[in-house]
Amino acid sequence: MKYGVLCGNGRFPILALETATKMGHEVVAIGIQEEASRDIEALAPRTYWVSLGELSKLIDILKREGITEVLFCGQVKHTKIFSAIRPDWRLAKLLFSMREKNTDALIGGVVKVLADEGITLGDSTRLLKPLLASEGVLTRRKPDSDEERDIHYGRRVAAAVAGFDIGQSVAIAERACVAVEAMEGTDAMLERAASLVNGKPLRLVKSSQRRKHMQFDVPVAGPGTIRTMQRTGTTALAIDANRTLLLDKEEMLTLANSAGIAIIGLNPG
Repeated sequence: MKYGVLCGNGRFPILALETATKMGHEVVAIGIQEEASRDIEALAPRTYWVSLGELSKLIDILKREGITEVLFCGQVKHTKIFSAIRPDWRLAKLLFSMREKNTDALIGGVVKVLADEGITLGDSTRLLKPLLASEGVLTRRKPDSDEERDIHYGRRVAAAVAGFDIGQSVAIAERACVAVEAMEGTDAMLERAASLVNGKPLRLVKSSQRRKHMQFDVPVAGPGTIRTMQRTGTTALAIDANRTLLLDKEEMLTLANSAGIAIIGLNPG
């Protein structure tokens, strides 16, 4: 079966395309001009480019290629969704019909438009299942008792805000929520949190609870996450097992172990 890989930013689409090639899958890469790396052009037999807002062009490409399933791999910065889109007629019609203008509503609306054209949005992690976090302690060091209490509290906070399409992560210190991720992303949230706690250690909790599917906006962590944690004094990371991608996993865990950072995968329930 041939399918399309709609590529956003980061390592996610690169790894997905590399894996597809190794597994012998027939894929077509469609890069989002404002987000994707040009490196994707070397990883697929054919690569097309679309701008944010060019929904009609995306559908035309998929139909011309005979693709009925597309995987959305990578991220689109939330700030760009609301500042960089120049909608074509099809997306403008969708935007006009939306009651809420958040990310879930927008991408959910695009999913419905694609479905009306006979195109489904598949599980974005299909090609990278081995990189999904397993349950349990993933590093040499497990969270200590203080970190466990902060993680438990952070998961309660993350669950409480899960339905508002705000963000995936919260930063916790001493059982207080220091920062909630919004459009700025996890790294910027941690930098902001570090500026507020006067050197107290932070804990990072990433949650997948605001949606049950794996079609888009899957939580991701990688070496860059660990470097930001080091820089901001964040000592522990809690993620949802089987629902969070660990990109460049070996490098990430090596960095975490060297820094004494604890990472734990927890049952999303």
